[in-house]
Amino acid sequence: MRPSGVIRERFVDYPGRITLEAHGMETELRSVVGLLALGLQKDDKVAVSVEGPDAEKICTELVTMLETSFDFPPKK
Repeated sequence: MRPSGVIRERFVDYPGRITLEAHGMETELRSVVGLLALGLQKDDKVAVSVEGPDAEKICTELVTMLETSFDFPPKK
């Protein structure tokens, strides 16, 4: 499974709202197409917003996944 699918799958049942913003675009985490459209690569800056129960915990987990779990292609 691609990183966007893994991320989405982990948080799809979260009852709150999770958004990512990068490259001047924003998407909800539930949208695999939106995640792919962000075109995230290693060392990109991403703003994470979580609204709902345990928001801080969910945000920390997502940030950790983005920072350590995936081998994004290097920037060109």
